[in-house]
Amino acid sequence: MNEYTLKYGCNPNQKPARIFMEDGSDLPVKVINGRAGYINFMDALNGWQLVSQLKEATGLPAAASFKHVSPAGAAVGVPLTEVQKKIYFVDDMGDLSPLACAYIRARGADRMSSFGDFISLSDVCDKDTASVIKREVSDGVIAPGYTDEAIEILKQKKKGNYTMIEVDPSYQPKALEHRDIFGITFEQGRNDYKIDASLLTNIVTKNKNLPEEAKRDLVISLITLKYTQSNSVCYVSHGQTIGVGAGQQSRVHCVRLAGDKADNWLLRQNPRVLELPFVDGIHRADRDNAIDVYIGRNSEDVLRDGEWQRVFKVKPDVFTAEEKRAWLDQQSGVSLGSDAFFPFSDNIERARKSGVTYVAEPGGSIRDDAVIDCCDAYNMVMAFTGMRLFHH
Repeated sequence: MNEYTLKYGCNPNQKPARIFMEDGSDLPVKVINGRAGYINFMDALNGWQLVSQLKEATGLPAAASFKHVSPAGAAVGVPLTEVQKKIYFVDDMGDLSPLACAYIRARGADRMSSFGDFISLSDVCDKDTASVIKREVSDGVIAPGYTDEAIEILKQKKKGNYTMIEVDPSYQPKALEHRDIFGITFEQGRNDYKIDASLLTNIVTKNKNLPEEAKRDLVISLITLKYTQSNSVCYVSHGQTIGVGAGQQSRVHCVRLAGDKADNWLLRQNPRVLELPFVDGIHRADRDNAIDVYIGRNSEDVLRDGEWQRVFKVKPDVFTAEEKRAWLDQQSGVSLGSDAFFPFSDNIERARKSGVTYVAEPGGSIRDDAVIDCCDAYNMVMAFTGMRLFHH
C-alpha cells in the first residue's frame, strides 16, 4: 500500500489529507489498529527516528513520549530504582522488561505534558510495555512490531480503537527531503548526522572529567534535540530526559522552561512528595496535576480550605520555597545539551540551579569565553560538539 487516508490534516477543516509515497513504492508504515491522523504520524515518524537512533547509540531499548511534534520525554531501558518506581507509580507491577522501563522513564520525565501522548518504541512492543501503556492516557504507539499479547492488551484501550502503527525498521528515506509551505516546495538534504560519544572529545573547560554515564546522557540529550522543535535544550539524568524546552525564541527561555521541568522531576523524589496522602481511587491525571501544583510556586493553591479534600486524605504541610531550594541545591550530575550555542552565560547560571554538571553545545559564539568562564566557576564540564541541531 503506497497511500493512507487520514481523518484530516492538522485541523478538522484541512481536508483532504493523506500520506503517500511519491515514487509509488509501499509505505514503510502500516496501521494495524485504530485510525491515525496527520499529527499522529508527524509524532510517530519523528519519534521513531529518535528512538531508533538512541538504540543505535547506546545499545539499549529506547522509548519516547511525543506531543505536538516534540518529545515530552525520551529514555533508554535502564533499570528503575525503588524511588523511581514510586514516583512513576509502577511500584505495584513487579519486575518489568527493559523496553517497559524505557517508556516508564520517558513518560515520567514530564507526566503532565505526556497526557495524551504518541509513543515511540525502538523494539517490538511486549506484554510488559503494553501493560504500562494501557494504564495511561495516550493517542497511539509506533513500534517495529507487537507480540500477540501486546496487541490484545492495547486493543482494550479506546473501546478497541487505540492506534497502533507498525514501522519497517529496515526502511531508509531518500537523501533529499521536500516539504511545501504556502505552495512553495522546499528541498534539503536529510539530517543524517550520526550522534555518538565522539562528538564529546573537544572539552573546553578546565574540568575535563567526563564519566561514561555522563557521555551517555549527553548523547541522549543531543539525539533528543535532533527531533525537538527549535530553539531547544534538554536536561538528562540517569538515562532519561528530565526537562525538554522546545520552540522558544530565546535560548535562555528554553533553559528556564526545561530547568523548571527538571526541578519538578527532582522535587518529586523528595520524601515530602513521596509521602503525600492521596485519597483512594484518585485518577492518575488528577494525582499528577495535584503533585505539580503542590511542588509549584503556588503550592498553597491546592491546600486552600476545601480544595485539598478532593485529592488528599489529610491536609499536607506546605512545601516551602526554602525546603525546595535546599533539596535542589543537593542535586548534581545532570547533563544539558543545546541545539545551538549559548550566547550568554545566563544560560549556565540557570542550568546550575537544576544540578547541571555536564554541558554539550556546538560552540561558535563570540561570547564563548564568557560561557566557558562561567562553567569553570562552577567546576562544570563542557564539550563543544561543532554541530547545530535545529529542527523545524
